[in-house]
Amino acid sequence: MTPEERLAEMGETVPEVAAPVAAYVPTVRTGPYVYVSGQVPRRGDELMHTGKVGAEVTLEQAVACARQCALNAIAAVKAEVGELSAVKRVVKVVGFVASAPGFTGQPAVVNGASELFGEVFGEAGAHARSAVGVAELPLNAPVEVELIVEVS
Repeated sequence: MTPEERLAEMGETVPEVAAPVAAYVPTVRTGPYVYVSGQVPRRGDELMHTGKVGAEVTLEQAVACARQCALNAIAAVKAEVGELSAVKRVVKVVGFVASAPGFTGQPAVVNGASELFGEVFGEAGAHARSAVGVAELPLNAPVEVELIVEVS
């Protein structure tokens, strides 16, 4: 089963690649690697939620945001390489969580992205990862996810 078929089975579709909000490109490919710029939880032109996790955004909402960030990252990869079956390995995921004071559940939030990569890419979705709490994110997003994949 291809990654696109797995997404369809999950009831998900690959969204349109989000337009950059500053001076950068969505992806850079060098050799067998695609580096994906940080993706926020946009659905269309809107963020799913805004604010800090542990204050305005619940843990459950933040996990859903991380999944959307992962879908947006997958869209950027697909736009770069054509077919998701070209992904040999998800190498590294970095998740940033805009955190209210005292919130320490960043790993649980970023699991939303990590689990989606596993569901879509199977064993090739297992990756190294960082989950970092930050004071603020662009556009008041609660979560941002960046990605490095190896492609064939």
